[in-house]
Amino acid sequence: MLIQTPVRTSVTPPPSDLSAIKARQQKTWASGDFAVVGTTLQIVGESLAEAVDVRAGERVLDVAAGNGNATLAAARRFAEVTSTDYVPGLLDKGALRARAESLPVIFQLADVEALPFEDGAFDVTLSTFGAMFAPDHYRTAQELLRVTRPEGRIGLANWTPEGFIGELFRVVGKHLPPPAGLRSPALWGTEPHLVELFGPGAADIRCQRREFAFRYRSAAHWLDVFRRFYGPTHVAFASLPEDRQEALAVDILALLDRRNVGGTQSLVVPGEYLEVVVVRA
Repeated sequence: MLIQTPVRTSVTPPPSDLSAIKARQQKTWASGDFAVVGTTLQIVGESLAEAVDVRAGERVLDVAAGNGNATLAAARRFAEVTSTDYVPGLLDKGALRARAESLPVIFQLADVEALPFEDGAFDVTLSTFGAMFAPDHYRTAQELLRVTRPEGRIGLANWTPEGFIGELFRVVGKHLPPPAGLRSPALWGTEPHLVELFGPGAADIRCQRREFAFRYRSAAHWLDVFRRFYGPTHVAFASLPEDRQEALAVDILALLDRRNVGGTQSLVVPGEYLEVVVVRA
């Protein structure tokens, strides 16, 4: 397992307004303890590694990797993996997981909108619920295409607007509106948007709708975990006065109860996401 520091890149920085949004997002993802939630999503990384056909010896990049679900999935398939995120604490959690399994992964600080790698440096580029949150959608897609070699594959897992997380975005946005002009991350869970972003640089784009089941003791248990540990929810509650925090909690609990298919003794909420494989032209 190796850890590298970022290198300079010649990519032009994003507009100042997006830079400010990105700085706030970085603080958001550094808050709480995403690994508590992130480790429950490991099955998505395994499914994505299979969908994109990760093979032994391939050079694989995981961007906005969080605590490393796709990273570990690729490394378990004996690929040569570089795991990146712009939050150092998340990389540290991923490194701990890799160390526990004796997996030789390079961990490197990097921004998905300005990746410090040469053109075509990787056979496969992955992101599970990460790249979709970058504020500049077009630039993010161009970076994913740029660092992937011709005929290489890009694998993404993105929450859909119609699914549970897409609805959660809308519930939270009702109480704490997103910055003006910011495109919804849930657009990454729609086929037309992906064609818009990747079409000119893709030989093929394949999408499949899948479900991840959020499994918790109850709606109150889910809310407690996400309120304490999941950055966006943690920050949303912390940004509101006490009475509005209670109103947000009521709306989220109602959403969970409405989506629950686990009966009265537990919480099982299907969360739809789009599994995407882009073959670079």
